[in-house]
Amino acid sequence: MSDFREAAMNSKAWPFEEARRLLKRVESAGGAKDHVLFETGYGPSGLPHIGTFGEVARTTMIRRAFEAISDIPTRLICFSDDLDGMRKVPDNVPDPEALKEHLQKPLTSVPDPFGTHESFGHHNNAMLRRFLDTFGFDYEFYSATEYYRSGAFDEVLLRACERYDDIMAVMLKSLREERQQTYSIFLPMHPETGRVLYVPMKHVDAAKGEITFDDEEGREWTLPVTGGRVKFQWKPDFGARWAALGVDFEMYGKDHSTNTPIYDRICEILGGKKPEHFTYELFLDAGGEKISKSKGNGLSIDEWLTYASTESLSYYMFLKPKTAKRLSWDVIPKAVDEYHQQLRAYPGQDAKGQAANPVWHIHGGDVPKSTMVVPFSMLLNLVSVSGAEDKETLWGFIMRYAPDASPEHNPDLDQAAGFAIRYYEDFVKPTKVFRAPDEKEEAALRDLAARLQAHEGPNDDETLQSLVFAVGKEHGFDPLRDWFKALYEVLLGASQGPRFGGFIALYGVSETVTLIERGLRGELG
Repeated sequence: MSDFREAAMNSKAWPFEEARRLLKRVESAGGAKDHVLFETGYGPSGLPHIGTFGEVARTTMIRRAFEAISDIPTRLICFSDDLDGMRKVPDNVPDPEALKEHLQKPLTSVPDPFGTHESFGHHNNAMLRRFLDTFGFDYEFYSATEYYRSGAFDEVLLRACERYDDIMAVMLKSLREERQQTYSIFLPMHPETGRVLYVPMKHVDAAKGEITFDDEEGREWTLPVTGGRVKFQWKPDFGARWAALGVDFEMYGKDHSTNTPIYDRICEILGGKKPEHFTYELFLDAGGEKISKSKGNGLSIDEWLTYASTESLSYYMFLKPKTAKRLSWDVIPKAVDEYHQQLRAYPGQDAKGQAANPVWHIHGGDVPKSTMVVPFSMLLNLVSVSGAEDKETLWGFIMRYAPDASPEHNPDLDQAAGFAIRYYEDFVKPTKVFRAPDEKEEAALRDLAARLQAHEGPNDDETLQSLVFAVGKEHGFDPLRDWFKALYEVLLGASQGPRFGGFIALYGVSETVTLIERGLRGELG
């Protein structure tokens, strides 16, 4: 066994813990399957959001971890429930009024409000696939519409007819008495209107594979369950899908966790083996509210990628998946800088450290080298004080600070420079609040400017940080963080900021002196 595989078999990183649990399942089956099937489900009722991406990213991390400890082949299916009826019109689409007449129709039968695809479902599926392709995921896309209508689901639908009473018994236990009277595991497509009907069954004929029901107007219909004329309600659909496809692993959000026993039991009734599960906490918006596809109240994938790299988003997805996290603009700079800190640490780590490092799970072991010689947070401050509106201006400062750096040799830094300008303009600049220094702070700032002007030693981060530190100490700042807070608030218009010595080294000593003088004159606000 290689050193890394041995480390992975003992690693406490959550993807490896899940992979080991999955391997036990496969080994207990005694080689009954020739591959391990991972699945993610997607309800295309609204535009894809980062939570959707996170589910595929995290599943992929577990898949990679499994492949590191086992030679059994794997597959990943992304299954879109696009035959689901449109229950409400999303808020974040063009001309939502025009969609109201199509309520309860399958999403793949609703016109595309964006006018670019065959239907609203096709549009949202395309958006999902484009986003996933951006990240290079290895997956197979399954459409519920195609799956049902092609007959691929017929066998499990017919089996559900045979075992209808058993499945209904599972479902009825979880429903209020009023709902029990109208519930059915089957949702027929109305032969005339095409709408998805939520009606009770009058009769289920297991021998013929047919259901009989009354529509909303009281007219009786009999339909075969095969060929896409009928679909499962969403809870039975989970279990039926697992049974039909032979799913070994699926993760989902905490809001599904109470339904897990229902999904599992229905899968077993239909002849399948319940898969391994992983339940993650939900993302919250800036106000602490759950992110909703239909409301569009969270960051979209495109929005994150406007301000940061794909890898930084993957890094954020890796962190503490069982802890609820805010998904708002201010998490981006920290995610970028922490990702690069981990990249820099990776080459010097042993197998155990590398197995625990998020970047192994992001890159599947093929970990690149970081060329970010300037942190993203520092780039934001540089944009602020320099007034830079393009990458070229920033590179003038960067190349003086790091003479060996260049856009060609430091591509991730070059990319980050462009992101920093955008991020600063949209999120930092509007929130800046400068203040005048008090008497004690003014004296310390004048002293700092004088010492910098007279400084003839090295202009490296540590030397300049020591100089700043000494000024704060000599002027009686206790705790010393009050001195640095004053620097940030007076000179940068923020309550926190970079390691100030590093900032001076990047921005320039004489430029920092000028900045202090402008701050003392009240010209920065």
